[in-house]
Amino acid sequence: MINKKSLSLIDFLHSNKIITQEVAQSIEEEFVDTGDDLGSLLLKNKIVTTDTLTLLLIEAFKNGVLLLEDIYKEFSIDVDDFIQKFAIATNTEMVDLYGEAVNYSLGAKTGYDKLNKLHILPYKEDDLNIYVAVKDPFNIALQDQLQRVFRNKLIKVQIANPDQIDKHLHNIEISESVKDLIAEIRQEFKTTDDENEVSGILKLIELILKTAIIGGGSDIHIEPAETSCIVRCRIDGMLKEIFVFDKDIFPPLGSRIKLLANLDIAERRKPQDGRFSAVVMDKPYDFRMSTLPIMTGESIVIRILDKSKVMIKLEDLGMHPENFRKFREACDAPYGVIFVTGPTGSGKSTTLYAGMNAIKSVKRKMITVEDPVEYQMSLLQQVQVNVKANLTFASALKSILRQDPDIIMIGEVRDQETLKIAVEASLTGHLVLSTLHTNDAVSAITRILDMGIESYLISGALVAIQAQRLIRKVCPHCKAKETPSEQVIEDFGKFIPAEYQFYKAKGCDKCMHTGYAGREMVSEVLVIDDELASMIAKGATKELMLEYALEHGFVTMFQDAAIRAASGKTTIEEVYRVAKV
Repeated sequence: MINKKSLSLIDFLHSNKIITQEVAQSIEEEFVDTGDDLGSLLLKNKIVTTDTLTLLLIEAFKNGVLLLEDIYKEFSIDVDDFIQKFAIATNTEMVDLYGEAVNYSLGAKTGYDKLNKLHILPYKEDDLNIYVAVKDPFNIALQDQLQRVFRNKLIKVQIANPDQIDKHLHNIEISESVKDLIAEIRQEFKTTDDENEVSGILKLIELILKTAIIGGGSDIHIEPAETSCIVRCRIDGMLKEIFVFDKDIFPPLGSRIKLLANLDIAERRKPQDGRFSAVVMDKPYDFRMSTLPIMTGESIVIRILDKSKVMIKLEDLGMHPENFRKFREACDAPYGVIFVTGPTGSGKSTTLYAGMNAIKSVKRKMITVEDPVEYQMSLLQQVQVNVKANLTFASALKSILRQDPDIIMIGEVRDQETLKIAVEASLTGHLVLSTLHTNDAVSAITRILDMGIESYLISGALVAIQAQRLIRKVCPHCKAKETPSEQVIEDFGKFIPAEYQFYKAKGCDKCMHTGYAGREMVSEVLVIDDELASMIAKGATKELMLEYALEHGFVTMFQDAAIRAASGKTTIEEVYRVAKV
């Protein structure tokens, strides 16, 4: 059924004689049949151009036919671009709240309920003005209400992205929800001299950990700013603010977390690393933490390590069937080197653990050297790097080779010495699995050669290289059908099946208004066959090796991602963000 907002715009177009009654009826019928958003239908039927659509939406917004949220949720248009064009066309001030240091104390004074009812965010003030971000600057009733709320100063109204306003209002709501806890902490400050004995801080730490884990976070960032203490969480690879406290909360919070990880609480001038364990919601977790001195204090980052994730099976990683087959066969090789490459946070360690899980056996001696050991696994002898004790990757590997191993896993190859020992170990009958930081599979060969290893050694040692990224999955509860542009069809055309359907992310309560829920791997696996080994030994260029691989069934990361978008698992935007053409 066609929604009221889209129907209002169709009526608006008809009443302004932009479309006839017959076209309006046709559009309504197609809207119901296809489920496409109205903007896509208008563009697809060439009723309007993108620029004309923007101008029409500006008029509809000014006349109260549509809200700003309706425009970016129901039409194929970028909201930030629309706001910018709207501000120019109507001589209205705009603000990008992501570029502003929002003063949350202004919102706290007014109260979340009132701000949320008015859909406004007071974000800064000076001697004369209060600056207020709003969703609708043409709302006359709102102007009167603002003057009653902020009596003593002039009001500067600026239009802003609704999602940005909602995000900051959500932070104010959360801060209000923990107001009693903050009050308890401050009361305890007055009655004890030892900030580490403040029990309210332990409750706050538990709340932060619980909120991050419930949200599916992988890392917690606790950062002191000029006027506040900001707590952000990395969810599906993107940072999201979950708490904002006044700055006086940071010193006891930081000290107590450092105490949990057995760090020196008096040392604030140099970085420190540690770890601690805790039971959150009746489930055990490990937390790896790092501190870094910054201009406003110390930045604290906590990595959440879920022990249950180590048991993930290789077949459950969501790999492309052809890539899964190639990687699984590579893991069964009697000797050689397998590299998993990708940027930090792309799931390389998880893939290595899943690979080791698939091939572990009581008949094999399997040893790992890691920095740090993230998950403990049965049937694996795991070595923790300790630089202070001169136990580096290279020195550990030398000792490991005297332990009669069958399979060796190296957390990361960081230098020439480690790489050389790994290659030599593979040539003497060991299977070695490790990670590298490169953008794609073929680039890993160039990177290895650049590290100073002879090409003939590499050609004989390499078994396979897997490059991978994590791509966000579109939320199944709020995804909306999308008609791809001609450029997308051109880029994706040779990969996608005859029957396909693209979706775009919209956002709802179930996905925290991000439009995405969860991530899965996209990858490419380059198997080093005899011909490729010969090309490496002869110093062939990257382009020639890639050309050969493509001719022999190499599935690129972009191809893997494009297929997922065409089958409705992710969005076109995610494909371009994660994988290059």
